[in-house]
Amino acid sequence: MFIVDCDCHNYWCSATVLEPYLDGLWKDMFVRGERTGPVGAFPHGHRPWFHPEGFGRADVQPQTEDDNYLIMKEKHLDKYNIGIAILTGDEPIESSTLANPHYAAALCRAYNDYQIDYWLPKDERFMGSIVVAPQDPHQAAAEIRRLGAHPRMVQVLVSHGAQRPYGDPFYHPIFEACAEVGLPFAMHLGGQGGVNATPIGAGPTTFFWETHALLPQSAMTHMASLIAQGVFEKWPDLYCVIIECGVAWVPSVLWRLDSNYRALRKETPWLKMLPSEYFRRNIRFSTQPLEQPKNVQHLWAVLEAMDGENTLMFASDYPHWDYDDANALHIPAKWREKVMGLNALEVYKRIPRPLAVAAE
Repeated sequence: MFIVDCDCHNYWCSATVLEPYLDGLWKDMFVRGERTGPVGAFPHGHRPWFHPEGFGRADVQPQTEDDNYLIMKEKHLDKYNIGIAILTGDEPIESSTLANPHYAAALCRAYNDYQIDYWLPKDERFMGSIVVAPQDPHQAAAEIRRLGAHPRMVQVLVSHGAQRPYGDPFYHPIFEACAEVGLPFAMHLGGQGGVNATPIGAGPTTFFWETHALLPQSAMTHMASLIAQGVFEKWPDLYCVIIECGVAWVPSVLWRLDSNYRALRKETPWLKMLPSEYFRRNIRFSTQPLEQPKNVQHLWAVLEAMDGENTLMFASDYPHWDYDDANALHIPAKWREKVMGLNALEVYKRIPRPLAVAAE
């Protein structure tokens, strides 16, 4: 079976690895400027809540930059026979929390070049993500076009901690650039704090565990906005990948969207299909974190309601605390081949097909 991991985090020991990729004012700010954290931390607007034990797995403790890859290779890539690992970085999407969009864009450019120079050559199984800062869509679009032809960059990646819903025409330059270079648009959980305030509807929460359970609220808003604003009518071939935002909520939101659209469709005359039909055609979800009810049949019924066999893609979230074991994913057995790899091959067109065929 060919396995595509759609959310594999490539870490660094220190963000100082970006220094060679910055120059002028941006390097000066990065080296000498104020930082939310110790020496070597990545600049971002801090969150109001903290994980009580840290985000990383206890058995993944790299001491050097090369350790990051070697431990990943041993404990994840080789152990589970991962065919392709799509790198999603870690801290770089926090650039979306910065008020200065020019500094944020410079940090994204630095990370993308570091990823291409340092990580992609290490393993042919690695594919990269073009990380952009969405608070300036035109600079984000320029970065997409700068790297969009690179054969191993397979998606455009933002945080889901945006300043406004992603369907807003403000962001359309990003989608235009994605369509131009033929890459899906992916949003990953994170990027709360700073200019993005809180992702929780009623206001800031107190504890990490309650916050983590509620973070999908932002993804609900983004999904509804992308559909309602006609993003998938304007760019019908664009895939949107929603990463690490849970999945069990999807059917209920789609049911509500369909019901309200049927009653009030005159508000959005540009839409030609039901919201659920745009979802099935254009939106994909990562499996991690897949909800875990006591009765797995309850989960499977919900997943079937969202056509999970065709809309879910495996993600491990390596090496985070809530990492998912590729051998223990609780999905129906008959779905496994599609969810573990084949669905991703439909979305990520640049994954070399010979690698997939060799694994069969």
